Parts: sequence; structure tokens; C-alpha cells
Amino acid sequence: MPKQYKAPGRAHREGMSIIELMDMFPTEEAATEWFESVIWPDGRCCGHCGSMSTSEVPNKKPMPYWCSDCRSYFSARTGTALANSKVSMQKWVLAIYLCLTSLKSVSSMKLRRDIKVSQPTAWFMLHRIREAWMHDSRGEELPFDGPVEADETYFGGKAKNMHASQRRELTGRGGVDKMAVVGAKDRATRNVRASVVVDTTAKTLLNWVEGNAVPEATVYTDGERAYAGVNREHEAVNHSVGEYVRGMAHTNGMESFWSMLKRAHAGTFHKLSPKHLDRYVQEFAGKHNIRDSSTLAQMRDTVARLVGRNLLYRTLVADNGLPSGARS
Repeated sequence: MPKQYKAPGRAHREGMSIIELMDMFPTEEAATEWFESVIWPDGRCCGHCGSMSTSEVPNKKPMPYWCSDCRSYFSARTGTALANSKVSMQKWVLAIYLCLTSLKSVSSMKLRRDIKVSQPTAWFMLHRIREAWMHDSRGEELPFDGPVEADETYFGGKAKNMHASQRRELTGRGGVDKMAVVGAKDRATRNVRASVVVDTTAKTLLNWVEGNAVPEATVYTDGERAYAGVNREHEAVNHSVGEYVRGMAHTNGMESFWSMLKRAHAGTFHKLSPKHLDRYVQEFAGKHNIRDSSTLAQMRDTVARLVGRNLLYRTLVADNGLPSGARS
């Protein structure tokens, strides 16, 4: 294992250079062995049924392993979000590394150039990696103990840049032409949680905030009237009169998170479609919550979270009329 350097800006965190990465994964076999060690920490098991009654296939065709119980071929990709991918494991390692170490993430066009795949393949790879951070039913999203900062923001094009026919029906306050995202930060753990929401009515915001903060938590928000009914100990700062901090009352932690996400929007992705916006939000929340770990630990955590997940291209591009992951 290569010795990792201290990443600038976070002296306690150990980073990994591209040279060290390639020293660790010089071949496809080395990359495959590493994936297998992460996906099967307790020994090889079938990705279809979970059985450990497995054996190696001598010529590795059609897959390298065989399950005696369900009588199926499988590989380390089986039963993960990488299932059926024909991209080499070495390129997957590079894609995960670039996604994690680029503060404002990596675009599909850059990934296409860096690992020599087509742009649609690079785009699908990045969404498969984002699947590691998507919402699920594993019981991981327990309410924050607090204190909790809660805030909302908006993403999308500006109304003034729209064609007249598109903005004719727009009415209301600043975010009417955009998608709303609500977030919360636990000051104790410094972890962040955020989601696209269908609207910013009091019902939606209150349900989201109270679902992500234990009843005993103190909640800090801005002066938006929708938060007035928060059923927790609650303090608000009034941004409309220039009040941003009052003692412990502020939302600076969430504002910092929004700032990084919006820099990625402007500088890396340029356009985030409503359909996929939540997937990008989850990427940044997920990476924020493991930012103090070493680069290698972040890579291991990301790969481990891909187990038990699945993402089909036809599902990703299907037009169901709803933003992916939007919460009500």
C-alpha cells in the first residue's frame, strides 16, 4: 500500500497522488483484487444469493466464479451498481478516485478524456458512482441529535434568461423558476443531509426539518416564515435586515455547503436538469460526510456502499415526469 501524503488544507487527512494510485493499481488484476477485498470483506460470496459455496471458473468465462447453490456465474460486480458494466476495473478505480478528489466533482466530458471511454459511458459511470450516496431504506438516515442548521436554496436557470413563452406563467418569490433543495447540518457531527423537494411550503419544509432532527434538538434557520412552526427549540436569524449571526443562531454551515454545490453547478456541470438534480445533491452530501477520511478510505467506503444497489441505464434516462429523488 502506498504511503499517502498529507492533503493541503486538511493537515490531518491523508491524500493519494495519481502516481501513488497507479502504483497501487498497475494492472486490471490488481484493481479487481482490490474491489473483491472491499465487496467481500468476509470472504467471497455469490452476488445473486449470498451463498459462500463458490468456486473459481478455470477460464473465467462467462464470469470468474460459480455458485453451487443457485447455480449461477458471478463476479465482484454482481449485486452491485457496477453489474453488467463492461468497463475495466482499473478505469472504475480511476473514475471513483477522480470523483472523490475533485472538490467540485468531475464532468462526464473530462472523465471521457481521462480514462478513454465515450461520453455517454462516462456519464453513466458517474451516475452509478452517485448511486452509493442515494437515499435508501437501510436505516442509515436517523434524525440528527443537533444542534441542527436548516436552510433551503434553489437551482436552475434565471427567469430573465428564459424565452417569454416560458416565463409567462411564473409568479411568486425568487425561486419560482427553479428547483428547491432543503438541507440540514448537524453541528455535533458536522454531517450534512439535503434533498430536492417539490415545493417550499410550510408543510413540506416542516416535515423535512422535523424528520431530520430529534425532538430534543435545537434548530437554527433563517427568517423564512415556513419555518415558524418548527416543533423543536427554534431560533432564526433575519437575513432580510442584514442579520446573519446572533450568538449561536446562524445557518453558516449550510450556506457553506450550498456555496460548494453551486460552484460545481457553475464551474463543472453548467446545467443540472431537474430530473437528475437530487443525484448531484446526494453526491456532494455524501462526499462532505466522509471528507475527513483518507482518500483510500473514501474509495473503500464508496465501493462498499455500491453493494446491493442497482441502476439501469433505461431507468436513469426514463422520462417519468418527476425529478429523481424529490421529497414531498
